Amino acid sequence: MRRILTAAGAMAAAAALVVGLAACTADPLAEQYRAGDNKGYIAANGLQWQEIPESDRGEAVEFSGSLDNGSPVSSADYAGKVLVVNFWYATCGPCIIEAPRLEQAYQSFQGQDVAFLGINTYDQPATALSFARDHGVSYSSAMAVNDGELKLAFADKTPINATPTTLVLDKQGRVAARVIGELPEASILESMVRTLVAEPA
Repeated sequence: MRRILTAAGAMAAAAALVVGLAACTADPLAEQYRAGDNKGYIAANGLQWQEIPESDRGEAVEFSGSLDNGSPVSSADYAGKVLVVNFWYATCGPCIIEAPRLEQAYQSFQGQDVAFLGINTYDQPATALSFARDHGVSYSSAMAVNDGELKLAFADKTPINATPTTLVLDKQGRVAARVIGELPEASILESMVRTLVAEPA
C-alpha cells in the first residue's frame, strides 16, 4: 500500500512540475533555452561564478559610453560604489530568464552605495528600452553594439566569453566577482555584493 501511495505521490509531483514549467515558459526564447536548443544565445561552458580576492583584482576598469536613453555614462559616475555590470542582449534566452533575478537584487540594495548597469552587446537603444519595459528592468544599459571601446574596457580586465556575463566591481572599480552564464538565483549576486559593500572604501 505504501509503495502505491509513494508512486501516486511521485506522479502528482511530476504533474505539478510540468504545470509549473509550462507556466514559466510563455516566452518562446526562454522556453527554447530551457529545452537546450542552443538558439538565440551563446552558452557558457557550464555556469561559472567566482569571487576574486582583493590582492588579485588588478587595475580599475575605466569605461565610457552612451546609455539606452542617450545619456552619457562613465566609470567616474560610480566612484566609491559597488557596481554590478550585466552583459546581455534582447534575444538571449538566459538573459530573459535572469532579468527578474537581477532586478530583484537591484531593488534589494536601494539606498546603499550599490549601482547596476547593463551593457547591451547587440541591440539598438529602442530594443533595449523595450526589453526593459517588458521584463521590468528599472536600471539603465549602456549600448555597446557600435562601441568597441566599451567592450574592450572590460575584456581587457576579465574574460567575457559568454552571454550573459555579470561582473561585480568593488568600490575602487576593480573586478571583484563574476558570474559567467545565467544567474541562477538573486541571492548569489546579493551575497557577492554584500561582501564588497562591507569592504572599506
